[in-house]
Amino acid sequence: MSSRRKFIKKSTVLGAGIMMAPSLTFGMSKPQDKLKVGMIGVGLRGTNHLNNVLLRDDVLVTAICDIDPNRISIALDMISKSGDPAPKVFGKGDLDYRNLLDLKEVDAVIIATPWLWHTRMAKDAMLAGKYAGLEVSAANTMEECWDLVNTHEQTGTHMMILENVNYRRDIMAVLNMVKQNVFGELVHFRCGYQHDLRFVKLNDGKSAYGKGVEFGDKGISESAWRTQHSLLRNADVYPTHGVGPIAVMDNINRGNRFTSLTSTATKAIGIHNYIVEHGGKDHPNAKLKFKQGDVITTTIETANGESIIVTHDCNLPRPYSLGFRVQGANGLWEVDGNRMYIEGQSKPHRWDEADEWLKKYDHPLWQKYGEKAMGAGHGGMDFFVIQAFVESAKQNIAPPMDAYDAAAWSAITPLSELSIENNGEPQDFPDFTRGMWIKRKPYNWIKDSY
Repeated sequence: MSSRRKFIKKSTVLGAGIMMAPSLTFGMSKPQDKLKVGMIGVGLRGTNHLNNVLLRDDVLVTAICDIDPNRISIALDMISKSGDPAPKVFGKGDLDYRNLLDLKEVDAVIIATPWLWHTRMAKDAMLAGKYAGLEVSAANTMEECWDLVNTHEQTGTHMMILENVNYRRDIMAVLNMVKQNVFGELVHFRCGYQHDLRFVKLNDGKSAYGKGVEFGDKGISESAWRTQHSLLRNADVYPTHGVGPIAVMDNINRGNRFTSLTSTATKAIGIHNYIVEHGGKDHPNAKLKFKQGDVITTTIETANGESIIVTHDCNLPRPYSLGFRVQGANGLWEVDGNRMYIEGQSKPHRWDEADEWLKKYDHPLWQKYGEKAMGAGHGGMDFFVIQAFVESAKQNIAPPMDAYDAAAWSAITPLSELSIENNGEPQDFPDFTRGMWIKRKPYNWIKDSY
């Protein structure tokens, strides 16, 4: 038995479960011995989640679903090697996942499918009484955002948006600093998704890695579906990696909320240039006109007076960065440059290296379990997000990131699209909590994590 499996076996509701489900208290109903999980979507992201749940002794994968038989074979092989019994298999068509949801031997589902399926699958899962873990982004349209909230309220069934960046080590250290008021009263944030994905969006599986120029029916993996969004939508289609952590720091939906946004987009040349460079100017895809601007900038205003700048930049050559900046009355942190400045503690007008600050305020979760988490994927973030999901589902309690968060964070996509279409015209955010944000208490990610 691996050290990680031994650790997770001991991580009961009285241990790490308390940490990742802040509303959990002692004396609640006894957790199930094993959470029976169905996997809907076992592509690259789905099998990453599958690997992590297979390492747990409190989870049993009872069903899997995917329309790609090759991915089913990979998942079945992983489950067989883990020593667990074979699950029921679904994949006869796009809607076969509904037959999985009918199973009594499924308590919860992890949904890791193409974006257009996220909301409808999460909605069907809640209607079937299954606790839903939903990959990002959670919704594509305003109607879908409301579907998540309305279905949760109608059924009383919970869903968790599986935003792993909220559990990144530096993010949780900065969250610790925010909660301890190191930055003072918060004023401004920056974040986004800045990641060169041309090799992902254009990939035929035959060309050298990073040199493909095909998508759609000729593409593989995410190029089979993700690139179509860039072709047809001028919007920030992937906002939650950046805005999720910031929303938690700024108590969005829990004493604060997004009120409005404005968005602008640059010209769209990045994907076209890549196709011409690697496929030639006569390639059929070189004649397509991509709609999504290469750099999309969104400015969000909040009820408490903070501003948040969110950047989407995935079609141009650049190093990876989520561009975080957290700024308050007493100082700020910027991830690019790895720098920190705290008035009265830093030398005037000079940056500190952030490492010592991040080490000093390292989150208790990471201090205690960081070594165990490192093999879980994405630098350990995936361990914590699955831990939060499993422990919340076992107790059937509200997760740290719920349907209201999924709706508010995902609403940036349709609202940015409307703003861009109307020359940057401000767009109002709906109040998905219907006024309850005023009295909803923030999760205490520090105190309740012990």
